[in-house]
Amino acid sequence: MITVELTRFRVPPDRAQELLDARPAMIEAFRTDRHGFLDAQLVRIDDDEWLDIVWWDAAEDLDASQAKGGNLPGIQAFFAPISELLSSERGTLLDAPAPPW
Repeated sequence: MITVELTRFRVPPDRAQELLDARPAMIEAFRTDRHGFLDAQLVRIDDDEWLDIVWWDAAEDLDASQAKGGNLPGIQAFFAPISELLSSERGTLLDAPAPPW
């Protein structure tokens, strides 16, 4: 079953563009290095709060990804402007139209 990862974090407003600039390389790193990665969406909640929604083929794929952490430069660059992790949750997708992947 598809696992959804929900990570809420803070980025100082003056570093927001750095986060956005690093996003494409982070997504590419996930596509090549993270088995089971399906897709991700980034949501800006307000000036300094963000929500990253990441879709995984299975919970085990998310676990393996978390064990790797920031193992590649593209991932490290995305993590760099994050000043505070507010929450990290996961759930199982139960009801949705056909996924885009």
